[in-house]
Amino acid sequence: MQTLPRARAATSVVFAVHGAVTGTFAARVPWIADHVGVGAGGLGIALLMPGVGALLAMPLSGRLAHRFDLRKLARVLILLWCAALILPALPTSIFVLCPLLVVYGAAAGVADVAMNAQAVLVEERYGRSVMSSFHGYWSVGGLAGSAVAAAAARAGIDARIHFLITAAVLAVVSVVACAGLLSHRPAPDTAEPPAFALPSRAVLPIGLVALCAVFAEGAGLDWSAVYVRDVVGDTAGTAALTVSVFSISMALARFAGDRVIQWLGPVTTVRVAGVGASVGAVTVVLSDHVAPVLIGFGLLGVGIAVVVPLVFATAGRIGEHPGRSLAGVAGIAYGSGLVAPGIIGGIAHLTSLTTSFVLVAALTVVMGLSARVLRPAPVPRAG
Repeated sequence: MQTLPRARAATSVVFAVHGAVTGTFAARVPWIADHVGVGAGGLGIALLMPGVGALLAMPLSGRLAHRFDLRKLARVLILLWCAALILPALPTSIFVLCPLLVVYGAAAGVADVAMNAQAVLVEERYGRSVMSSFHGYWSVGGLAGSAVAAAAARAGIDARIHFLITAAVLAVVSVVACAGLLSHRPAPDTAEPPAFALPSRAVLPIGLVALCAVFAEGAGLDWSAVYVRDVVGDTAGTAALTVSVFSISMALARFAGDRVIQWLGPVTTVRVAGVGASVGAVTVVLSDHVAPVLIGFGLLGVGIAVVVPLVFATAGRIGEHPGRSLAGVAGIAYGSGLVAPGIIGGIAHLTSLTTSFVLVAALTVVMGLSARVLRPAPVPRAG
């Protein structure tokens, strides 16, 4: 029988593994672009493909969560996500890279919904907010993945070897951690959700707020390294370090997030966060030296960090099928994050990468102004 502290620790590790895969890929995007031989425009098109894969796969997550035990489902899907890391480094043509990134995005989406469903279950058992800390561990994983990737980039290690070793290590960690997850099935009398869980009216406004935050997160993760290398003109090592700064900022903010939310409330928290994120994005746009750009990406990470945990915690308490609500919100939020790099690349191709981050700044402003829709129902209390 799984104890609640063990389940919380296991869920934290699963989040960290998911983040590590994301951070590893993000920090090596410049290598992938060089390996395939594409510029900002072609890279932008390729980076749209994970969003396509996620949007196709996420609507199925609600039914999967209904049919299968949540612990077993999370274990299978997080292993699939680890294996998917190998795919982006293999092709030498954009025509092969694009379909592989569709598969990569699909794996990301279904694994994300499953681990957040587990996190909502743990939070319900605790009877208090713990969701932000789980997403903090995701950021820690992103930091670890990007830090190792930065070292690999500095050492000139081929990303194919790097991704293969990383995927194998993370898969072993996942198998061990998933043994501690909570086992859960919906009540027998609960009707099965439809195969494709489109967002309902209840979750749509919440998802739209997350759209702004996750778009900024996707832009920061996948384009911060490219921005420092191409716009600021710094080294590949420093470019990879930028992703680490972004991940550190998000992790610190998320570990403090549960207390801040209890102190300020979700609406005020998101409004203040929106101001910080907007200041960070504007700093990136207006600076041409690496130090203020690093600070700007750090502020952007802090500002968007707490929004996604709030969104998932709220969605997980809505409706008869929490898995369906999570899938609907995730489809909006992470669909936004996964298509963000492609949109950023498209704008950069037509104008400049600096102009692309003007859009990021605008969305963080909208995020703060729309905070009212995150006024939640009380968190259920244990017993």
